[in-house]
Amino acid sequence: MKHLALIAIAGAVGAMARYTLVNLVGGRAFPWGTMTVNIIGSFLMGIAYIVIVEKSLISPEMKPLFMTGFLGAFTTFSAFSLEAWELLDRGEPLQALTYVAGSVIFCLIAVMAGVFFTRATF
Repeated sequence: MKHLALIAIAGAVGAMARYTLVNLVGGRAFPWGTMTVNIIGSFLMGIAYIVIVEKSLISPEMKPLFMTGFLGAFTTFSAFSLEAWELLDRGEPLQALTYVAGSVIFCLIAVMAGVFFTRATF
């Protein structure tokens, strides 16, 4: 039960971080804030994977706390999906395609960058 409480706390922190960053970056016409959060979250997921899973530099007990709790609440693919739909619904298919492709491509690159950066560092 203690584990679930820690995950919930980490999730709350991740959600607050997401809310803050999305509002800081902004973007009414194009969801720059959500895309930025997803890219940063993907980069951090790459780092966490190496540090926690591959290299065991941090206790494996941190995996659910950081990867599920914090990053699960920080990244926003449900919001991403809704915002892509809203762009389509507004009749902006090029904006929607740019948003979907940009998010997927740059988040994948961010995970790879996090993995490569962390492998090279540790």
